Parts: sequence; C-alpha cells; structure tokens
Amino acid sequence: MKASDVLVRPVITEKVNLQMERSGRYTFVVGHSANKLEIKKAVESFYGVRVADVNTIVVPAKNKSRFTKAGLLTGRKPSYKKAVVTLAEGETIDLFTA
Repeated sequence: MKASDVLVRPVITEKVNLQMERSGRYTFVVGHSANKLEIKKAVESFYGVRVADVNTIVVPAKNKSRFTKAGLLTGRKPSYKKAVVTLAEGETIDLFTA
C-alpha cells in the first residue's frame, strides 16, 4: 500500500492536541486494511520522524436519526480505523503549517 492509502487524515481535537503537547502522541484516520507495520512505515516516510509505538482502534458504525419537516430521517455513520502513533523522544510533527 502507498503511504497516501494508509494515512487518510490526521485527527485534530482538543484531546489529541493535549496528547501531542504532553506525550508526543499523534492520531490519524487510517485505511481499514492497514496494519501497524504499514502505519509505522507510512508515518516515518511521510513526515520524516522515528516512530516508537503504534496503537490501532476500530471505531464502530453508529445509527443516526433526525427529525425534519419531511419526517424522521434515519441513516448510519460508517465505521473507521484510527491509529495513535507515539513518536521517539525529541521528535515532533507540525500538522498546522501548509
């Protein structure tokens, strides 16, 4: 798999920002078929850093519904896989510059 197929996008939330600052842990949405070794290689080649550890989580799909003028609309949000990547000591990734 290519690095662009493995890493879909970074996750930017308040909790993730705290983890970035305090412990050097970065979170990415990754492809469903990506394993930990592919994620490690993709982050190292894409950002030029050394990765110490990779943890993966599969977030399950959710049923969603809302009330509108046309009545009740129901649907599903898809499941996705995310990876929490811990970088080696002294390494950082700058996600906020273009």
